[in-house]
Amino acid sequence: MAKLILTHEVTGLGAPGDVVDVKDGYARNFLVPRGLATGWTKGAEKQIDQIRKARKAREIETLDEAKAMRDSLQSKPVVVSAKAGESGRLFGAVTTGEIAEAVKAVGGPAVDKRKIEVGQPIKAVGEYEVKIRLHSDVSAKITVKVVAA
Repeated sequence: MAKLILTHEVTGLGAPGDVVDVKDGYARNFLVPRGLATGWTKGAEKQIDQIRKARKAREIETLDEAKAMRDSLQSKPVVVSAKAGESGRLFGAVTTGEIAEAVKAVGGPAVDKRKIEVGQPIKAVGEYEVKIRLHSDVSAKITVKVVAA
């Protein structure tokens, strides 16, 4: 088992600054090469504190704020325009960054693109359900409508 410090949020494993024990192959082949985690050492406590402080600055303070933000996000339709062919198939895919910009454009809060989870790649015109993690206990499910530009 390998002991690691997460530098980014990993779904099902933990948040930045968490110390986790994972299998050696998962650490060596997935987490460390992608920059999602670093090796744990005794001197890494300062690094953990710094990661937690940065996360706290970006995080929504209270559960009530997160619920209010969820309600406001779910009440507004989010529209993303992308170049599409005759059949409605997109040239490329809609990214989480584009979804975050679209949420901000409709008057929603600034959402970190790393907090947006898209079930399957969005590669065609239509409506898609997207999950945004606002707080450890609160997530919003919004409908993203993709239209041809």
